[in-house]
Amino acid sequence: MLRLDDLTVFVRTADRGSLSAAARELEISPALASAAVKRLEGELKLRLFARTTRSLRLTEEGELYLRHAREALRLLKEGHDTLMQGQETLGGTLKISMPSDLGRNMVLAWLDEFQTLYPKVGFQLSISDRVSDMYRQPVDIAIRYGVQEDSSLIAFPLAPENRRVLVAAPDYIKQHGKLNTLEDLSRHNCLRFMLDEVIHDRWSFYPAAEPEAKPVVIHVNGNRSVDDADVVRRWAVAGLGIAYKSRLDLSADIRAGRLQVLLPDVLGERTALNMLCMHRSQITPTVLQLRDFLRAQCEKA
Repeated sequence: MLRLDDLTVFVRTADRGSLSAAARELEISPALASAAVKRLEGELKLRLFARTTRSLRLTEEGELYLRHAREALRLLKEGHDTLMQGQETLGGTLKISMPSDLGRNMVLAWLDEFQTLYPKVGFQLSISDRVSDMYRQPVDIAIRYGVQEDSSLIAFPLAPENRRVLVAAPDYIKQHGKLNTLEDLSRHNCLRFMLDEVIHDRWSFYPAAEPEAKPVVIHVNGNRSVDDADVVRRWAVAGLGIAYKSRLDLSADIRAGRLQVLLPDVLGERTALNMLCMHRSQITPTVLQLRDFLRAQCEKA
């Protein structure tokens, strides 16, 4: 089977009169360029170049084939350009997974606004705190918090400096008092998040002056835990305890005064927000526009 890259090497070599020159332009090794020409000749069962130690010239068959190779590459480029031009009009359906709290309370409204700007774009959403398996589930984009361990995924930062913060409702603070130190958490009702039956009851913090220092880990207790991060936020707003969550999730509640930040001079865990894609082929103009739009919304939140 003929390979597109072999045709490209052949045409570039014929244009430059040199395998090494073609290899430099294509940013491959001369050995790879030579192998490409030999592979093409093997597929065609004819010699395209007459080689000597000092020169390289097209054979008669090579001259004839060069015209067809040029036309094939031209048609392929024309087809690619046509597809790209078609993608310049933002549209299509994006399958997006996102975490529960951020998804329900912020991203849904952001997507409504995006769809108003680009009405040909549709969404198919999965809202859950369980991490979607992008290799098994039909997901184009995943919006996720935290460090991405799968290096094969393409990550676009949306809120790279986002961190967790300690918060409580004014009524809870009035009844139970403010925190003076992290150790005071031991006497408070801490609202804990649970994932895969594991309760997140060890909260890590950093001194503001040394954000890269070894974290201080506090073991917390409370009478409530849940596997839905949105419920943790709702409990905190209701004055039922102290929550430790992404500041982005809580930004509207903090601005409205429904929640107050505790120990603001202490840094919480970094929880960078990223938009993930599996393949570069998924990075369409629509996806890039959505990335820029979501990044701007995160900056304003």
